[in-house]
Amino acid sequence: MAATEVVVGSGDDLKIVEGIGPKIEELLYKGGISTWEKLSQTSADDIKKILTDAGGNFGSHDPTTWPKQAEMAHNGDWGDLKEWQDKLDGGRE
Repeated sequence: MAATEVVVGSGDDLKIVEGIGPKIEELLYKGGISTWEKLSQTSADDIKKILTDAGGNFGSHDPTTWPKQAEMAHNGDWGDLKEWQDKLDGGRE
């Protein structure tokens, strides 16, 4: 397996976080973020760097709420997470 390949299913489903799709999930996995816990402990600035370094339109995404959403998922706060996501616009407040 090439160093840049991602093993699907090797971590949490980061796409549960509003604003993260399959391509961004791959970038985060490649950046060493494969669990909700790790995402919750990563600053929005560090996530933004991963996105910006990937080039293309990835740097236009705003990961400000992603660590908090990931923390809620990690803690199993599904009701609160869903309620908050209903108020978000593509993961942005």
